[in-house]
Amino acid sequence: MFSPVKTRKVYEEIVGQIKQLIIDGKLQPGDKLLSERELAEKLNVSRASVREAFSALEMMGIITIRPGEGSFVRQVSYEGMLEPLSFLLQVEISDITQVLEVRKILEVEMAALAAKRATPETLDEIRRSLDYMSEELEAGGIGDRADDAFHSALAQAADNPILVKVMSTITDLMTNSFRVSRQKLFLIDHMSDYIYDSHLRIYEAIAARDPKLARLRMRDHLLLVERNMLVLQQGSIPRLNKTPGRRALHTRASKNPS
Repeated sequence: MFSPVKTRKVYEEIVGQIKQLIIDGKLQPGDKLLSERELAEKLNVSRASVREAFSALEMMGIITIRPGEGSFVRQVSYEGMLEPLSFLLQVEISDITQVLEVRKILEVEMAALAAKRATPETLDEIRRSLDYMSEELEAGGIGDRADDAFHSALAQAADNPILVKVMSTITDLMTNSFRVSRQKLFLIDHMSDYIYDSHLRIYEAIAARDPKLARLRMRDHLLLVERNMLVLQQGSIPRLNKTPGRRALHTRASKNPS
């Protein structure tokens, strides 16, 4: 039940303190750290421990050591942080339901954040993605590219750069690794109208600045996708009740003006 208590090594304590200073914003990208001698005196530790800590931080990609100049806090890019994750997902993930579970965790709250933070410009971008989807469907397409644009616009509206990058990684995974499954979903009779309508409902909740409703509608949308994906995985064809949806009603009215 219990494991032996291990004393933390000195260099690990130094690493922890420097990482915390960066997290707290007291050390910024580009800042020069104290020299080995200065830091050893300040922390009352040996220079060897400081040197070991600096080596560990460099291996983590947190600092860069320039001979003759000193040690500096690195500029960490979101892209660099996510590249290993993207590669891992492309290679390791073979079950689309795992991706859908992650999407439910991320995108339900993302919709709520968008309802709180969306600007007029990001709201316009979401609206344009809906128009794009309608145009794609009218032209005989399945709306998958517009679907990507919609969820990307929502991530932008949530105003969190890390979330934007994570969602981009997930979109790439859905597009590259699950293209066939995704296209089968969009080709189900009436599915495109259902998806358009659920996207429109999400947009309306965000435009109304209603985080609770945005969460609910995003959850409903992702559950719709998940349920039908599972039916497809079992080798069956999902059956949807025929409904014109608001996109089809709008199209019908525009084609047959009274």
